[in-house]
Amino acid sequence: MSRYTNSTWKQARRLNFSTSETGDELKRRPYGPGQHGQDRHRKPSEYGTQLLEKQKLRELYGVNERQFRRLFMIAKKDKTVTGLAFFRILESRLDSLVYRMGFARTRAAARQLVNHGHITVNGKKVDIPSYLCKVNDVIALKETAPLKCVKESFDGKPATPAYVKVEPEKFTGTFSRLPERNELPQDINEAQIIEYYNRLL
Repeated sequence: MSRYTNSTWKQARRLNFSTSETGDELKRRPYGPGQHGQDRHRKPSEYGTQLLEKQKLRELYGVNERQFRRLFMIAKKDKTVTGLAFFRILESRLDSLVYRMGFARTRAAARQLVNHGHITVNGKKVDIPSYLCKVNDVIALKETAPLKCVKESFDGKPATPAYVKVEPEKFTGTFSRLPERNELPQDINEAQIIEYYNRLL
């Protein structure tokens, strides 16, 4: 399954979940898209609830279904609790860390920065958004003169989580430790996602 390329705001309304983590998509129209968006009050089945949670997390990180399932299988083999391990793997993706460190205002913009070869990891150019970083990896802007979009993002003083350390004046950040569950999105029920995949495997 390929990545969703239509309106992300429509998708957020369909899921009733802000995939940008700003809540902007649901401010004006906090109901589903389409002619009957306000009339959809049917309670979903157990399977439907599990699928919804899976879709929310997948859309949040912008990962296609094949990648998402592969990362889940990696998390399942981890000694840590599966849900937390899964979150940590998703947060370890290069595009996610570029976004968390404030190089870009959205994950989509962060993915584009990586794709276009503007980001280095430990001094080496990496242009694969799904690259999994390790603790203590140093992520930096390749250019000595900052790109306008990166500078504007840093000038907006983005809130950065405690598991990354950022030096805005150097356009550099360090993945200092793995995140804890309370530092990750709270409105995702990862237990439902585990149940969803356990049903399929």
